[in-house]
Amino acid sequence: MSRIGKQKIKIPAGTEVNIDGTTVTVKGKLGELTRTFKDVVKIEKDDEGVSVTPTVENKFANAMWGTVASHIKNMIAGVNEKFTKTLIIEGVGYRASVAGKKLNLKVGFSHDVDLTIPEGIEVEVEKSNIKISGIDKEKVGLFASKVRLVKKPEPYKGKGIRYADETIIRKEGKKAA
Repeated sequence: MSRIGKQKIKIPAGTEVNIDGTTVTVKGKLGELTRTFKDVVKIEKDDEGVSVTPTVENKFANAMWGTVASHIKNMIAGVNEKFTKTLIIEGVGYRASVAGKKLNLKVGFSHDVDLTIPEGIEVEVEKSNIKISGIDKEKVGLFASKVRLVKKPEPYKGKGIRYADETIIRKEGKKAA
């Protein structure tokens, strides 16, 4: 039994949810999101909100029950308020800049790293912070992880790109004899 799947998903005022079989479309003040789910769960809308129930009794259907409910909650939350991830660049001479639809990173390599910003994602750079925001939680998280993978933080000096809420456990370096 899924604790998340059992709960009704409340629809806030100003948000419109349309269900066509296993395709869910959510419209809000910030935009529109559409997603098609597997047919192992049944998605229904009534006056109280959206409910998700498994159509068959097996392990996969039970696993998808809570997953689909969480995806729908994230869609409803995203069209009302943007999801945001903040990354911090640490290191001497490490910089980032946005030019059009490209994020340019200078992080100690012999070349600059250019990343194409996906559709529906906004990137702001101020000093050593990169703020990634958008209505689709998956796209925001995926792009933030791609940016972090360019130069992961290292454990000795902490140089690299890290999430704002991430802590780097520092290792002790070599000791002089």
